[in-house]
Amino acid sequence: MKVTYPHMGTINIVLNALLRELNLEIVPPPPTSKKTLELGTAHGPEFACLPLKITLGNFLEALEQGAEILIMAGGCGPCRFGYYAQVQREILTDLGHNSTMLILEPPQTGWIDFLGKLRWLLGGLPVRAFQRGWTLGMAKARAIDCVEEELERTRPVEALSGVGNAEFNRFLNQLDQATTLAETAKLTKTYQSLLRQLQEGRRASIKVGVVGEIYTVLEPFSNQDLLQRLGALGVEVQRKLRLSHWISEHLTLNSRKRRQFRQEITALAKPYLQYFVGGHGLESVAHSIQLCQEGASGIIQVAPLTCMPEIVAETVLPQVSKDIGKPILTLFVDEQTAPAGLQTRLEAFLDLLPLNDISQHSS
Repeated sequence: MKVTYPHMGTINIVLNALLRELNLEIVPPPPTSKKTLELGTAHGPEFACLPLKITLGNFLEALEQGAEILIMAGGCGPCRFGYYAQVQREILTDLGHNSTMLILEPPQTGWIDFLGKLRWLLGGLPVRAFQRGWTLGMAKARAIDCVEEELERTRPVEALSGVGNAEFNRFLNQLDQATTLAETAKLTKTYQSLLRQLQEGRRASIKVGVVGEIYTVLEPFSNQDLLQRLGALGVEVQRKLRLSHWISEHLTLNSRKRRQFRQEITALAKPYLQYFVGGHGLESVAHSIQLCQEGASGIIQVAPLTCMPEIVAETVLPQVSKDIGKPILTLFVDEQTAPAGLQTRLEAFLDLLPLNDISQHSS
C-alpha cells in the first residue's frame, strides 16, 4: 500500500517513523507551495478555512505521485477540523480519485472504531510493531520540540542570520533517518548544544508569546513564516503549543493525564472563558495569560480566517490584554494574506510593547 498524509510543520518525521515500522510504502506530498494552495483553493469550499484547503492540496499532489491510502486525523467538538476528512473525501471522489481515506479519530471518541482502524493499518503485523513505531515517533516529536525551542532563542541573537535555521534543517534531515531511541537522543543533545553556542550567551531583550490554532502555529507556509520573521526582528518566540503536546492530547490513551491537562487550562482561562469552545480556543486564552506571567512582553494570536474557536478567544483577549497590561495582536490568515502586510503589522506591534522592552530592544 502506498500511504500519504498532509503536511503540518514537521509531523512528517513523526509519521515516517511509525509508517516505516509498519512496512508501508510512504508517498509524502511535495513540500507545501503556492501550487498546493492553488489546488486546494480551486477544489475546496470557498469559505473553508485555510488548513482544509492546504491539506486538500497536499492530498491532490500526493495522489498525482501514486498515493493510494490517505491518512487524516479526525476530531470532535465545535471545531470544523472534525469534518475536514469527510469533506475532502467527497471532493476527491467527485474528482475521480479512487483512493481510500483512513480517518484516525481521537481514541476517546470511540475505542472500537479506533482499534478497528489500527488493526486494518497493521495488516498481519503484530501490535508491537505499532508500539515500536509509536514510541520512536513520539521520541522524535519531543526531540523536534526541544531543538526548535532552542532555535527560537537563537534566531534573534545569532551573529549571522540564517545559521540557526540551516542547522535546524540539518537536524531534521538526520532525525528523519534515525532508527533508534539512542540516535534520537544523541541528535537532540548535539543540536541543542550547537544552537546554544550560536547564542554566545546572549538572550533577546524582547519576548513575545505565540498562541492560536494548531495548524497555523506549526505550519510555516500557512503563517507566512511568522516565527522566523519574529526572530529576524530580534524577538524571542515563546509558546506552549508544540507538536508533541498536540499528538499527546489528540491521540493519548492516558485519560487521567488528558483530564489533568484540561483542568489546568480551564482554571487559567476561567476568569475570561469558562467553556470548551473547540479547537484551541481555550488554550489561546490560558496560554496568553501563562506566557505573560512567565515574562512575555506581548502576545500574537494566529488563526485561519473564519476559525470559530479562535474568534471566540479573540473576543475575550482584549480584556485579558487590559488586565495584564500587555498588547495582544490577532492575525487571521487565508489565501489572500500578503507577506508585506504581515511584516508591517508585526513591526507596528513591536512599537506597542511596554516602554522598557522597547528601550532594551533599541539598545
